[in-house]
Order: sequence, then structure tokens, then C-alpha cells
Amino acid sequence: MKTKVLFLLLMILPCSINAQSYNWARHDSLVKAGIYQIYGIELDDAEKTFDVVVKEYAKHPSGKFFKAMTTWWRILLDLEDESMDDKFYNQLEDVIDLCDDILDDNKRNVDAMFFKGGALGFRGQLLAIRESWFKAALDGKDGLNLVFKSYEVNPKNVDVQLGFGIYHYYAEVIPQKFPAVKPFMVFFPKGDKNRGIKELEHVAWNGRYTRIEARHFLQKLLFQFEENMEESRKWGKYLLTDFPNNPNFQKYYGVTFVKENNYAEAAKTFRDIYNKCERGLPGYNKRYKREAAYYLGMDFMLKNKADSSAYYFEKSEKLSREIDKEEKSGFFINTILYLGYMNDLMGKREKAIKYYNESLRIKERNNSHEQARRYLKEPYKK
Repeated sequence: MKTKVLFLLLMILPCSINAQSYNWARHDSLVKAGIYQIYGIELDDAEKTFDVVVKEYAKHPSGKFFKAMTTWWRILLDLEDESMDDKFYNQLEDVIDLCDDILDDNKRNVDAMFFKGGALGFRGQLLAIRESWFKAALDGKDGLNLVFKSYEVNPKNVDVQLGFGIYHYYAEVIPQKFPAVKPFMVFFPKGDKNRGIKELEHVAWNGRYTRIEARHFLQKLLFQFEENMEESRKWGKYLLTDFPNNPNFQKYYGVTFVKENNYAEAAKTFRDIYNKCERGLPGYNKRYKREAAYYLGMDFMLKNKADSSAYYFEKSEKLSREIDKEEKSGFFINTILYLGYMNDLMGKREKAIKYYNESLRIKERNNSHEQARRYLKEPYKK
């Protein structure tokens, strides 16, 4: 969790494009189309779109920046896979170099400040995810300074408020909830949670290029920190109306019902995710399938349908054995215990004992060891 919250703190996405001497309407159309392709997880198509932007507008940083964002979303969909990290860093370095060349000629160029700030912010996020804390903090600080400078030049730009909103919210919330982050806050100005939410809401309704990103941040922070499931779902509905095949948007929408122990409603979303994984839709990888199978198993378990529950828990178990490398996930730990329960209910005592014994061999979660020892002595009964 510490990793996640720090890279959220460093998140800055300044994406404003001022009119230039080139064909503004075509540039605007291409960029918007590519952004929608990114959020729709049409990442191959998005790369092709931004290849055109890079070719036709070679002196503008937008094409290179958003092409890097296609790589970012590939990383985001499976954060455990580090194979694309170097590619992403190199792409961002190209953006920074181009912006520096522009700023050498004109220190007040808003676009260059925006996109350099964005590149530093995203690099800081990944560095934080990989626990390179000091470098991440430096990138976050430099990126934030550029956003403030660009705002001074053009205070009417709505998109820049995404960076402000993200910063103001997390700069107050994160140190309170995670004291380990406090030492890094010496690099940053004071936060303001309420101001941050208002800024994000303003961008979510009025942003030109950052409207979707603002909505996703509101969806996440209202779920994770404010624990306001109804408001989180509100933004999730807006996102899914435009991007029904984005697994990240779907997952956050579904877990709001899990948080309320409403597995019957959650199952509607996770069944759709599971089916999309089965069909091989872009982005719907085995991590999303593992989570969807787990929640479907929970729904059937609560409905006393042991055979259906065991079916999905076994799917989740198999995927967890593939995914979990160094440390067993909560999904795996719970699934092993619950498979003991379900096999007992189906009269498969020998198989249930096997799962209880395995539960005792792995890390304890909540009171899993106590439960396993209890049902090794006598079969689980509903």
C-alpha cells in the first residue's frame, strides 16, 4: 500500500496544447482520439495514432508523451511485470529532452513545461512503485514546480488543475494515514484535501484532455481513502459509459460493492470481467481473471452453492499459483482455506484436509490458521 500511495502522491498529468502555426484542429483531433484509445485499452491503435502525431508535429512534445502513456498503461495493467520499465524511462527521457530544447529557446513555453512536468511525474510514479524513493521524490518535486510555473503563464488552463488536485489531496491524506511517507514531504508544500477534491471535480467536468484521468482519480480516492462507495460508483459509472472495456475502471467499480459486502451485486461486474478474460479482450489478463474468479467464488459461497463456489475458487487458486512468486497473496491465502470449507460441504473430506494442511503451511491471514486447525479436527458445516 505504501508503494501505491506514494506514486499517487507524485501523479501529475499536465496535458494542455496551445494553438501553434500548424493545423490545430487536426492535432487536437488526433490527440483526443489517441487518448480515448488509451483509456479504451486499444493500445496498439493508440500507438499508431501517436506515431502520426510524432511524424506530423515532430517539434511538439504531445506525440512522444502520449506514446509513452501507452507503455504506461501496459505497465499499469500488470505492475509485477518490469520488462517494459526501461522502454518507458527511455520514452520519457525523449520527452524531457525535446521539452528542454523548446525551453532553451523560450523559457515561458507552456506546452514544454506541461509535458516535461508530466514526464517527470510519471517517471516518479514508476520509480516509487519500484521503491526508488529518493529519485521518485526528486522527480515529483521538479514536476510539480513545472506545473506551478505553467499555471503562472496561463492560469485559465483547466487541465493543469489535475496536477494541483492530485497533489493537494494526497499531500494531506497520505502522511496522516502512512507516517512512513512523512520524511519525503519535506520536499513539498502543504496539502489541502478538500481543495484537492474540488479541483479534481472541476477538471472531471471541464478538462479538455485530462477529464478522464480526473474521474479515475476521484473513483479511486473516494474508494480507498474517503470510503464513500456511492460517490466512487458515480464516477465509475461515468467512466464505464465511455470505456466499458477498461478492466481497471471495472475492477474499482466492482470492489465498491465488495466493500459493502454486497457480493451479489459485485458478482455482476466480476462475471463480466471474468468473461472478458475468457474471451481474451485486451488488458483482461490473468490478474483480473484471478480476482474476478475469487469474488464469484465468494458470491456462490455466501449463496450456499458449494460446487459452483469451489469451481471458481479453484480457478482463482490455479491463477494465484502462477502469479504469486515470492509472497502469497491474500487471494491465495483465503482461497485455500475456503476450498477446505467447500470440499467439506461437498463431502470431499480428504480433499478438504489437504487444503487445511496447506493453509497451515502458508502465511496466516486474519485467523486462517486457527480456522484450519479447527476444521482439521471436525468437518466444516454451514
